[in-house]
Amino acid sequence: MRRAAAVLGLAVLGLVGFAAGIFATGGGASTKAAEATSRVTVVATDFKFVLSKRRVPTGTVIFTVKNKGKIPHDFKILGKKTRLIAAGKSAVLRVKVSKKGRFKYICTITGHARLGMKGVFAVATKPPPPPPPPPPPTTTDTVPGPATTVQVDMFEYRFELSQATVPSGTVTFVITNKGDEPHNFDIAGTRAGEILGPGQSETWTVGLPPKTYITVCDVPFHIDRGMTGNLFVS
Repeated sequence: MRRAAAVLGLAVLGLVGFAAGIFATGGGASTKAAEATSRVTVVATDFKFVLSKRRVPTGTVIFTVKNKGKIPHDFKILGKKTRLIAAGKSAVLRVKVSKKGRFKYICTITGHARLGMKGVFAVATKPPPPPPPPPPPTTTDTVPGPATTVQVDMFEYRFELSQATVPSGTVTFVITNKGDEPHNFDIAGTRAGEILGPGQSETWTVGLPPKTYITVCDVPFHIDRGMTGNLFVS
């Protein structure tokens, strides 16, 4: 009788030990399976992305993309992209990254990457250095001559200048968007104005030496529709 009880006790202990081994193994597998989840806020403007983080560990990355610009944008990285995000709206993009490296991101709308909506994102590696700041615009005190004011009205899809020929010197542009779409006024190679919504305006001044300047709207497809012209400085 005592021998039978001893055998039964050993059997129970064996089962307890086996069960403990199962739970211990299961707990280890669960810990191994855990992966990092990183959250990155992406602010899109016209035409730039600003990321809250430029480096994350491997794992799942959740990008929250907020469009604070005046025209639609999207965000693409590692073969995945958001829907087209209207001004003032946001979208979420979830990407799983299992290997370290540097990965390019862009806005896929034609012309937006060329205008600056691109960059490199680091996963489990050193992030690239930030891009250099853009060169300063032409200052107003580098060109001698009289001061001139030009009124620039923007429509779909044309500029109307109060005068297309001005003397060299200091030129002040008073720019107003009188159209129904966002536009900007860019003197190519000299000064690019802000993208203005309907009814908005801005004023800036540059020094212009004698030359024929090309004027364009930087909003994609607007040049193709005729929003370009010449400014003659004598």
